[in-house]
Parts: sequence; structure tokens; C-alpha cells
Amino acid sequence: MKETLTRALSGLLYISLLIASLYWQHALIGLFYIFGLIAMAEFKKLINLKSISPYIVYSILYLGFAYWEIISSTTNGYEEASQILLVITIFVQLILIKDLFSEKTIPLFESKRFIITTFYLSSGFVFLISIANFGHTFTPLLLLGSFVLVWVNDTFAFLVGKNFGKQKLFPSVSPKKTVEGFLGGLFFACVASYFIAEYTEILNFTIWLILAIIVSVFGTLGDLIESKFKRQANVKDSGVIMPGHGGLLDRLDSIIFAAPFIFLFLRLVTYVS
Repeated sequence: MKETLTRALSGLLYISLLIASLYWQHALIGLFYIFGLIAMAEFKKLINLKSISPYIVYSILYLGFAYWEIISSTTNGYEEASQILLVITIFVQLILIKDLFSEKTIPLFESKRFIITTFYLSSGFVFLISIANFGHTFTPLLLLGSFVLVWVNDTFAFLVGKNFGKQKLFPSVSPKKTVEGFLGGLFFACVASYFIAEYTEILNFTIWLILAIIVSVFGTLGDLIESKFKRQANVKDSGVIMPGHGGLLDRLDSIIFAAPFIFLFLRLVTYVS
């Protein structure tokens, strides 16, 4: 009972901080910058990287794009820079997906550690704030809707998997995940997309429905990839900052991995329309 209460309170604090920051653009930028530093510290421990360089690179990327999006009076070069970062990030993430399925362990030779911290973690946080400021307009409900899809997917994947799951999804990495749980999370995320579209009125239902699929698929892959990193490090959680939940990276792994694909889809929709 005490453990359940602790878990509920820490989760409530996390969600409250996130929702409260959505009312003020600078607060959101600051909160996610701090989240990124904490997640970076946790991830560096997982991959046994002692250098401070990832913090420096993360700060330059994150604060640079934040300045470009909300402070700078000019956007000259922004589109090109974001496109380059997006292409490299998705390329690195596709390699991580390949390693998830084809390698017993994700290769972590020295040079790849820096590539992963930059284009898996750092750029993931950059695209989170880019979603919230999509089109250089502060649209916090766009980011909140993406988080809600992640929360709905994770919650119902757990509930459906626990009660009806039989076929293991990826037993060598995450023994508790099931195919039925994944499909249940996907289904209820799609259902939630309708209500998000009705409530936010910033995107139509079709777009939110596709975003639900993107979040469910790539969010699950992100969770599995982080689970594989933890298994390689022989730890259960990425950290202890959230009692009952583990590390902050454990709570953000899905949305971090899905964020570049969400941003890519939004860009494609914008160009097509």
C-alpha cells in the first residue's frame, strides 16, 4: 500500500509539473532542459560514459534551437538546421531499431556512445520543444496531446497485457510485454485520439489518429531500446529520482524516441496542405 501511494504521488508530481509548465513557454523550455540533463546523467550511467561532452552538446543543441524558436526575431537557417538534425536523428534511430532486432547487445564502442547521446537523447528533447513550438507558434496542447497518447498507450498496454496477454512481444529484452498488450495500447490510443481532436481543436481527427499510431509503434520501440540498454547495464531502472517509477528516462523513453517521427509527420502534413 505504501509503495503504491509513493508511486502515485511521484507520478502525480511529474504530471503536475508537466501540465503546469504548458501555461508558460519559458517554463516549458526550462523544465525540459532540466529533464534532459537528468535523463542524460541516467543514460550516461547505462552506457558507462564518463565524459561531460554530452552535457555540453545537449546544452548547445537544446538552448540553440529554443532560442531560434522563441526568442530570435529571425528564422533564417532554422528550417535547414532542423531538417539536417531530423534526418541524422531518424537515421541513428533506425540503426538502433536494427540493433534491437539483429544484435544480441547494442554496440557501444566509444564513438557510437557520443553519436547515441547526441542523436538519440539530445535531439529527442530538441524535437519535444519543437513540437510545442511547431511553426514558431506556441501550441502546448500539441505536445500535451502527444504525451496523453503515450500515457494511454502505456497504461492500456499494461492492463491488456496483464489480463489477456499470452504471446510475448520481445521476451529477450522485456519479458512482460505481450503482443496483445501492444495491440491493446494501440487500440485505446487510437480511441483517445478522437477525444484529443475534439478537445484541442488544433488538428483534425485523422491527423491525431495517425499520430496515435506513430506514438504507439515508435514509443514501444523506444521503450524496448531503453530496456535493452538497461539489460546490458544489468539494472532494473535507469535511476531512482522518481520513487516507485525508477528514473526519469524510464518515464520519457517512449516520447523521446517518438518525438522526431511526430515532428516529421507534422512537417509532411504542413507541406502537403
